[in-house]
Amino acid sequence: MYAFNYSRPASVADAAKLAGAGAKPLAGGQTLLASMKLRLSQPEQLADLGGIKELSTIRKEGDALVIGAMARHADVGSNADVKATYPALAYLASHIGDRQVRAMGTIGGSVANNDPSACYPSAVLASGATIVTNKREIAADDYFQGMFATALEDGELITAIRFPVPKRAAYEKLRQKASNFPLIGVFVAQFDSGQVRVAVTGGGNGVFRHTGLEGALTRSFTAAAAEAVKIESGDLSSDLHATAEYRANLIGVMAQRAVAKALASG
Repeated sequence: MYAFNYSRPASVADAAKLAGAGAKPLAGGQTLLASMKLRLSQPEQLADLGGIKELSTIRKEGDALVIGAMARHADVGSNADVKATYPALAYLASHIGDRQVRAMGTIGGSVANNDPSACYPSAVLASGATIVTNKREIAADDYFQGMFATALEDGELITAIRFPVPKRAAYEKLRQKASNFPLIGVFVAQFDSGQVRVAVTGGGNGVFRHTGLEGALTRSFTAAAAEAVKIESGDLSSDLHATAEYRANLIGVMAQRAVAKALASG
């Protein structure tokens, strides 16, 4: 490590002031601290959000589920309201990384970082969730802007994420064995209107919706309908873990499994 100033604000307003003055917000630290150790990031000041109790709340609000930005993955996965109201989201949270990551990582930190292989962005995008900040509310479709890029402005802090609860949903992924990140993860959500949203993570330049799968599953919410969709590989990434063609095949397979799981869960 290197020398830096550390602050632990007690309110969102204080944290926003620090961030506006150039402090780097620290949530769970799963990405930031590792990048600092490698000198990939060298902030002069950290603003630790862990002391702001209001950011850790999880509550039902009408037909939605509101999760504070500092809610840990383990807390989301074990929360009774989340498990009863949105079991697919509880499942996703309880299967992120390993036990140590789940004990420290936060939903707000994950969504703010927007790693192209992170799990949470797929749930946020497939749910049509709203990212609530200290300044405004941002629709998921407008928030994610590519690899590690979001609509957040300098000094803007995520305070909560509001999830509409779908009729049924499921998340399926194939893990990379070394990192525990998904090689491909697919979140499928069907709403009371019959509309289906499908979000894919791990495929390339960030989380994205798959309109072909969405159209097919809106017409017929079955694994067979997902299987019939041709998944193009042109915009997917190839690397040491998998080719673009392999990732394309995985998207189809994970989508079929997610639909079958969603139907089985009612």
